[in-house]
Amino acid sequence: MTTTRQTKPGAKEKSVIDYNFRSAGRLSNEVTRSLSSIHEGFARLLATTLDAYLGTALEVELSGLDQLPIKDHIAEVPPLTYVVPFSMTKMSGPMIVECDINLVFPMVDLLLGGNGGPSGGPRELSEIEEEIMQDVFALIIRQAESSWHMANGALVANKRVKSTMLHQYCPPNEKVTCVKFEISLSGNKGFFQLVFPTAFLNVLIQQIKTEHPQRRGSVRYFPRPNIRERILDCDVEVAAEIPGLRVSVKDLLALMPGSVLKLRAPVRTPGMLTAGGQGIFEATPVRNGAQKAAQLGRKLSTSSWERM
Repeated sequence: MTTTRQTKPGAKEKSVIDYNFRSAGRLSNEVTRSLSSIHEGFARLLATTLDAYLGTALEVELSGLDQLPIKDHIAEVPPLTYVVPFSMTKMSGPMIVECDINLVFPMVDLLLGGNGGPSGGPRELSEIEEEIMQDVFALIIRQAESSWHMANGALVANKRVKSTMLHQYCPPNEKVTCVKFEISLSGNKGFFQLVFPTAFLNVLIQQIKTEHPQRRGSVRYFPRPNIRERILDCDVEVAAEIPGLRVSVKDLLALMPGSVLKLRAPVRTPGMLTAGGQGIFEATPVRNGAQKAAQLGRKLSTSSWERM
């Protein structure tokens, strides 16, 4: 005999969901905010330092922060990634620094007097290139020590290793914290990543609590940028176009792949650079390397943009 439990009228139904055991032990929102704040400062410091060291402008932005088992992290690392473990003098477990191979060659090229152009495809590094990158990574880790308020020299570089060998430095079930950055350098974009074990994460969290104690029940207010600053950060559609151009419907209907549409506009007549539909400058189509561009000419009469 089978009995069926009936729900009482008006009773609230229970919500049952699958539990994801991999999410256990993940970083809390408070810890994530604190770590993000520290590493955003590290990104600004690193950008300034590399700018002076490489002799070219670049951007470093914090793009992600996660905690996961080392075996899962190893599976996500591309094969030719430049990986260097750093031993920590006061605790077990390494600090791992990883850099996209597509950023390595532009850095080497800049330090050898080039313009930082792409290498033409991933490949292994020569001995000279390896020595150059050792100095670059030493510079990077010094900025990390400064951001974490560690004693200079607390991290000691080991030799570069392949990503598949990372399991030799951490137990298979060890959870690591990955702080990922995106670097834009001489037209090249790639990732740069700091990976550290749970022991170091706990030390870093304790240090944050000591340096920035929070009162229970207190409400914190963060300054908001003024309206002008927020407007200046807005994106606006920009176009280089020839205004007032007319094309007959007959010509449009006759278009086919490979056709040439005659615009019946003199070549020497400049176009216009518009932002949000408002004309700002006269513009002439040009080429900048492999990219199309517009060369600005005479400024047009005062537009509504200047009256905002």
